[in-house]
Amino acid sequence: MDENKNFIEGEKIEEVNNTTKPKETSSFSSSNTKSNYKPVSEFTVKSKKQSNSGFAKTVFAPFLSGVLGGILVIGTCFGVPGIRKAIIGSNGSYSNINSNSSNTYTGINTDLVSLKEYSETGVGVAAKILPSVVGITVEFPVNSIFSRGTSTTTGEGSGIIISEDGYILTNNHIVSSSSSSSYYTVGDASKVVVYLFNDKTPYDATIIGTDEQTDLAVIKIDKTGLTAAELGDSDSVQVGEFSMAAGNPLGMQSSISSGTISAVNREVSADGRTYTLIQTDAAINAGNSGGALVNSKGQVIGINTLKLSGTGIEGMGFAIPINSAKPIYEQLIEYKKVKRPYIGIGGRDLSEELAKANNLVVGIYITSIEEFSAAEKAGLKIGDVIIEADGTAIRTMNELNEIKNKHAIGDSMKIKINRNGNEKEIELKLQEQ
Repeated sequence: MDENKNFIEGEKIEEVNNTTKPKETSSFSSSNTKSNYKPVSEFTVKSKKQSNSGFAKTVFAPFLSGVLGGILVIGTCFGVPGIRKAIIGSNGSYSNINSNSSNTYTGINTDLVSLKEYSETGVGVAAKILPSVVGITVEFPVNSIFSRGTSTTTGEGSGIIISEDGYILTNNHIVSSSSSSSYYTVGDASKVVVYLFNDKTPYDATIIGTDEQTDLAVIKIDKTGLTAAELGDSDSVQVGEFSMAAGNPLGMQSSISSGTISAVNREVSADGRTYTLIQTDAAINAGNSGGALVNSKGQVIGINTLKLSGTGIEGMGFAIPINSAKPIYEQLIEYKKVKRPYIGIGGRDLSEELAKANNLVVGIYITSIEEFSAAEKAGLKIGDVIIEADGTAIRTMNELNEIKNKHAIGDSMKIKINRNGNEKEIELKLQEQ
């Protein structure tokens, strides 16, 4: 663009110079400038024939030069894209140039970005996922020292339809919230009710299986012809891509919120467990648990499960990756539980301070061993400190479980222990929990 501009302006300068040279030579025909200089009055005293030539020089020539100059300027302007765009719109029609417009500021991009495609993406994604997301209401029995007999409390959450014949994926903490304190005891869910998209009919649901370790559960309603959600690939999720959360926040069924993927493989600790989750800034509120986190194709990439809340905290929600959830819900449907390899120990993590205070080494201090377990059969003892698993140094039970869960039931696993200051390697055969 700059090269064209310079080229056209160069032609303009050259053309002007060509028109001025004859005027210079008519006034200065020789090196003797004094004798050939003619005052203006001399040009007015001419014969008739000469006056015609004077008219051409004084009237017609300037007029013609003006016309040619105007054409040249307009041509130059149209040759420069920036000027041409200001005079003629991108569609070829003329547009006004307002001197007060923000276009007069340099260095600022004032072109408006169309959000049409983004808006249409959101509308399409919502239309695709909402028929596959359900609202869940759960009743729990409560025994309290403040009341006689058993009362009930309710909770709400969301779920994702994973088959057309009624299987629904949700969070374990929605349907299995049993807990207790010195004042009350909350039992397992006594009733689970599901509400479908655009359907106010309550459908009683059966709990098929729950898994506390991954916070996943499967329930089922007696209905067919449902719209199962399309599952995506959570391993291919990238930071910054579009995300939408769909669920039943605060009992407001079929609500969506949108944002971006803030992080992947984010380790989050909650209730004594560490989860590897997808982080999003799409709004996730109470009741969104168990709902879907979807990508721009309307595919489920995660199950909304956690959020950070508190003063100064906004837009930090977390979802269980669908790729890690799939083998869990498949086992829950087939076996009513998740079959995992099992060592059979209870342990306590030893930090450097705790280990030093008790004259031990950093690792996992074995506090209990179950009868007939893999640990007992392999010869592990209470007081042993596990320091390695499959050649990897470990410091916590979470690290040990992560390595163990990569194995199948029946696999052999090598661990290294420190017993009374001496290191020993032990091979054990993993059993079913």
